[in-house]
Parts: sequence; structure tokens; C-alpha cells
Amino acid sequence: MTPSLPMADTPGRQGAAVNAPPWRADERLARLEWTVLKRLDGILQGDWRTLFRGHGLDLAELREYQHHDDVRRIDWNVTARVGQPFVREYLEDREAAAWFLLDLSASVDFGTVARKRSVAADITGVLASALARKGHRVGALVDGGAGVDTTLPARGGRRQVLALLERMAPRAPLKLVKPGPSTSEKASRESSGKATASARSSAAHAGTTHAGTTQLDALLRAARQTVRGRSVIFVVSDFISQPGWEAPLADLAARHDVVAIRIVDPAERTMPDLGLIPMVDAESGASLMVDTGSARFRERYARLAAEREAQVQQSLAGAGVDTLELTTGDDLAAALLRFIHARRDRARLNAGAMAWHRHHRAPNPMQASQPRKATP
Repeated sequence: MTPSLPMADTPGRQGAAVNAPPWRADERLARLEWTVLKRLDGILQGDWRTLFRGHGLDLAELREYQHHDDVRRIDWNVTARVGQPFVREYLEDREAAAWFLLDLSASVDFGTVARKRSVAADITGVLASALARKGHRVGALVDGGAGVDTTLPARGGRRQVLALLERMAPRAPLKLVKPGPSTSEKASRESSGKATASARSSAAHAGTTHAGTTQLDALLRAARQTVRGRSVIFVVSDFISQPGWEAPLADLAARHDVVAIRIVDPAERTMPDLGLIPMVDAESGASLMVDTGSARFRERYARLAAEREAQVQQSLAGAGVDTLELTTGDDLAAALLRFIHARRDRARLNAGAMAWHRHHRAPNPMQASQPRKATP
């Protein structure tokens, strides 16, 4: 059983799930355009190209070859000069498509400040709108928890962004299995042995049907078959899933410009002291009473959370993707700016590394052995 926190009547209460407001795609997009996009446009002056690198006509940067990179992108001239492989990355051309891989399994309906589903919809709406306004086509694959159940073909325009947001709306609620009789001490001991760092969200809190254990790898493999031609791909997920998604993600990153957008909640890393509460498995609806007042339980929970955190970060880095991490309490515009600046800094570091290697490269032994031509 994977734990989650109980529903609260008061939104924003520490450690409690937040009640979701009515889902209106048009109102959400209008709010994002006014509060986030307008602010970012003022700072970036409409230049989003740093975020959307891909396989266009304008060179974005040269960087060292990494495992899983497409060998067709190697710049052989630079590679020969510096003595090690470098690859080209390009600014995305205006007609290129962007795809959103949306993991909307049961765990996204949890949140102590805002629901993870709402944060996922906001970041998706901002990026899709920014792309559509620049003439890009936007498509999506949606996994509601039972595999990919919605495919939105890539199209342009504001209506496409609204259609995408509509498909992120909550589904029907899940029926819960009531907890059996147990003492708080026994429940705490059993839960601490089963608790994972993820703190799965309770489907009792809202919005999704029970669909079985999340299989993120299925969503990534579906994208491999659906997305034709080099594209920008945003994987929007909390990455609470069965293992096995690392290899499909690396495979996508070798063919496309992939950005992992990870949605997390603070309570998934540190369990607050809420006393005796029911914890619900978002996958099956089974619940168990847990005494969160136990310091021993909270310490074990935090330790397992830290272990899983390190594992996920290592897996994302190993797949060769850039990661934007958003918590349910983050300022969306500020988080996006940090990510854009980090991408720019990485490009500058790579450019500096290339210049250093060029300056300090070892002489070519073949050239050194050749006699110089006599000058008349």
C-alpha cells in the first residue's frame, strides 16, 4: 500500500488534501495568460527559444556527446578539432510540433497547497500557449491511469490549447475500501513497513477512477510510436510509477528534445504530525489507519522519501533529459525562469568547455610526423 493524506475541508491546511475548484479550461487559460504568460513575456521579451531547442535551422549550441545522444547530430568537424565528440542542438523551427505526455493517474489528485493535477494543468497551459502563439503545433498523449486513453493530434491555435486543458479535467471518483479494525500502534507499524517515499495521493480526495498501478513506461513507449519527426516532448508526471520507465525515456531523449516536468508535494517528502489518520492507496482504494504522531513512523517515512528522491533524480539524469521540478506551492513564473536560466547557463558552460578543449587539445600525431614543405 502506498500512503496518502486525508481530505480536509479547509484548503491549504498543512498536510491536508486541497479541495478542487470547478474545472473551466477557458477561465484557467485566461488566468494563466494574465498572471504568468504576460509576466514572462515582459522578462523574456517574447523570446522563448532557449526553452524550446530542437532540430530546426538555427544552431542553439554545441555540447559534448552524451550517452543516448543521436549519433546523426554529431558535428564531425568540431569533433575532429577538439579530439572528442560534440553534438549540435538547434532552435526549434516554427513548424515543429511539441508533444505533452500527461500522466494523470490517481496520484495527481493529491496536494497540500494545490492539487498536483492543477499544477500540471497550469504548466501545460503556459507552455502550450507560448508554443501555439509562436506558430508551433501542439499535441498530447494522456494516460488516465489505465494506459493511454486519449490522443490529441498536433494542431495549432488557442482552441487546441483549450482542448488540451479540457482533457486534463478530473475523472469520476474512486470507491474506497474501508479500513479494517486495527490499533493505531499496529497500523503505524504496518504502514511504516510499506510506506514508500512517494506518498501516493488519495483518490478519495477527488477526481480519478481506479485504474491499477501506474505504468509510466507504457506512456513513453506509446509516444515512441506516435510522435513522428523530431519534436519537443514534455513529460508531465509526478514519476510515481512502477519501475522500467528509465530506458523508454532515454530512448525518447535520443530522438527528441525531451524535458521532464516533475510535480511534487512537500508532504510526499516529510510526513506532518496529523495524529491518527486513514492512509489510502490511490491505485486500489484500500485504506489503513496510521498514527502519524509516531516519531519513529515519520522518521522512516522521511528516510524512504529521501531514498526514492535520489533514485528518481539519478534516473532522470541518466536518461539525459533536462528536468523542471515544480512543487504544489511554487510560483510558476519564477520556476520557469529558473529553468530557462539554468538551460542558458548549461549552454554557456558547454560552449566554454568546447573552447577550452580547442585551446588545449593535443597535437595530431599524424600531422606532427609529416615533414614540412620547404619554402622557396
